[in-house]
Amino acid sequence: MKNCNASEIQIMRRILPIACATALAVACTASLAQSVQGGEVTITPPPVPANIQLPLGNTAFLVGHAVGTQNYICLPSGTGFKFTLFTPQATLFNNADKEVITHYFSPNPVEGGTIRATWQHSRDASTVWAKVQGPSPSNPLGDSSSDPNFVAPGAIAWLKLTVVGSEEGPTGGDTLTRTTFIQRLNTSGGLAPSAGCSSVTNVGNQAFVPYTADYFFFTDR
Repeated sequence: MKNCNASEIQIMRRILPIACATALAVACTASLAQSVQGGEVTITPPPVPANIQLPLGNTAFLVGHAVGTQNYICLPSGTGFKFTLFTPQATLFNNADKEVITHYFSPNPVEGGTIRATWQHSRDASTVWAKVQGPSPSNPLGDSSSDPNFVAPGAIAWLKLTVVGSEEGPTGGDTLTRTTFIQRLNTSGGLAPSAGCSSVTNVGNQAFVPYTADYFFFTDR
């Protein structure tokens, strides 16, 4: 180093950090490529109550962690009044905390505009609509469960939703169009308020109740 002048030393000090950063970026890219090439990520939903289990042949291909609200409005019900859900409003994130899907109610064009639970992919705008089946002779509990062995106290029910419509995005995006079923699991919060909807003067009152949940998307392809 005794033969190096000040100018050469300054140049080396500028070059070395750049070279190190470049090497690190290359190493990270290679590591990422190996991770991607290593195979598809396996998504394993938790155990669920028997009445919301899925038919054999359906496999989870996507999961979104929802943060949002269950939105209720006070309406007449029978001889009284109750808060009725008019839409969820949630954003679903992946494991890297990136927004992947938005969730709400909207008209399903496949059913002539029937309002259904809706999920729209944030990147390609592909959309699916799904519904919860009510009780039937073969499934007297319907496709909803508040079983305390699974569902946390004070949390909205776990659900199995059957897809009843799908639509590609405007540029042909189809991430969600292969969905057959959706499960809403690992819920917290979201229940309708127990007060504030007891008389005619309360009709029209709205309540936006925070909730979280995991939505698992399944396909039979």
